[in-house]
Amino acid sequence: MNVIPHWLEKQHELQPEATAIEYGEHLSLSYSALREESRKLAKGLIKEGVKTGDHVALLSGNRIEFPICIHALSYIGAVAVCLNTRLTPEELAYQLNDAEVSALIVDPNLVEKAHRTIEEVLLGHDDLIYMNHLPTCNESIELKEQLYLEEVFTMMYTSGTTGKPKAVMHTYGNHWFSAVGSALNLGLSQSDKWLICLPMFHVGGFSLLMKNVIYGMPIRLLSHFDAQVINDEIRYRGVTIVSVVTVMLQRLILDLQQEDYPSSFRCMLLGGGPVPRPLLERASKKDIPVFQTYGMTETSSQIATLSPVDAFRKLGSAGKALAPATLKVIADGRTAAAYETGEIHVKGPMVSGGYYKKAGNDSEYLATGDAGYLDDEGFLYVVDRVKDMIISGGENIYPAEIESVIMGLAGVEEVGVTGTADEEWGEVPVAFVVLQAGADLSLEEMTTYCRQYLASYKIPKRLFIISELPRNASNKIVRRKLFECMERDVY
Repeated sequence: MNVIPHWLEKQHELQPEATAIEYGEHLSLSYSALREESRKLAKGLIKEGVKTGDHVALLSGNRIEFPICIHALSYIGAVAVCLNTRLTPEELAYQLNDAEVSALIVDPNLVEKAHRTIEEVLLGHDDLIYMNHLPTCNESIELKEQLYLEEVFTMMYTSGTTGKPKAVMHTYGNHWFSAVGSALNLGLSQSDKWLICLPMFHVGGFSLLMKNVIYGMPIRLLSHFDAQVINDEIRYRGVTIVSVVTVMLQRLILDLQQEDYPSSFRCMLLGGGPVPRPLLERASKKDIPVFQTYGMTETSSQIATLSPVDAFRKLGSAGKALAPATLKVIADGRTAAAYETGEIHVKGPMVSGGYYKKAGNDSEYLATGDAGYLDDEGFLYVVDRVKDMIISGGENIYPAEIESVIMGLAGVEEVGVTGTADEEWGEVPVAFVVLQAGADLSLEEMTTYCRQYLASYKIPKRLFIISELPRNASNKIVRRKLFECMERDVY
């Protein structure tokens, strides 16, 4: 098996007093302190009965105990099962049972939900470990000093935008090569500081904990997204890179108003699905270095990212596959031609080998379920989820294309498009729009505007004005739930 030194041990050896994590108003942990806290917790968990190979779940928001728990479990050789805090107790119970969890570490703000959850699973109150009372131990207990790249380290459930969620198994090697591929693409600077505002139970946020100990790069940890706070972190606290999704970038630009970011800020890493072109153009006008990226839980975060040199030349592209990875587009069972939309397929050492208790992926490439195309230079453009595609009169319609157009309308804050049954065409698109304060929009105005950019069969046939879009914990639109949002002003 391929073996490397434990990455936190290595950073303790290389730079023990360097800042590892900043959190709170004026608090931080050095790599030495992060190592000490993680090792003490690992020994405490062992005394509580946690052993190598156990599946230990974490139900937690973004708090400093989260990375300490993650590293503690790696010192034991236990598997961390990261749970989405937005799920209901019933949904959490399904995942705890499915993952065969033996202990649950709980955020003190989520204790009530945890208690309701364990009523439905084979766990008792003795199997709950509270983050505000974590067990620690200073005894001499042997811990893992090396990491085996083929061993499973984490399990994260797919976001469940379609069907039952499945536990994606990530090895140490998956996380290692994901971090290395990102560094080779974005580069690293002595002055880099990466801000975490994405949830750490999701692969996009979790991957930053890996970069932190693999690169030896400080991270700034926020408990939640706050546009004003993040803009201040960039302008006044030395943050150079931020990972966001589309709705976050929209709010950051809105809060920024006429201000600009300093030249030291070098990367707004934007993921979470196709991005409306008007938003990218607004960011470009403000010289915000947006690097669109493409990835999924199964690829341990990003697997393709637009390189800095192409950031403005290839606006809207997710770039090319990271150095250790390969991707292709398949249409009708063959490799698609340039600009031909098909399903994106990926392979590389950051791609998960499969799902827990499910058959592994025997194919050379992983079929992602995402639609996209490559241009004549090989740059990837992500179009939409294949399963979100609308088929109207035999024509394929991708909601993200329509959403991108409608986002160009004045007063539109957010938009989601889905299909609805139609006797004549089978399906037709309909739009759900969130308006900015004081704005108004009619179906006629939207239709007139869309005619300039879309074929007639792509223009939404109905318009619903709603207060917010349904999103999962990754802030992705859950289009199948759009009709549950109908509240007022139905056109």
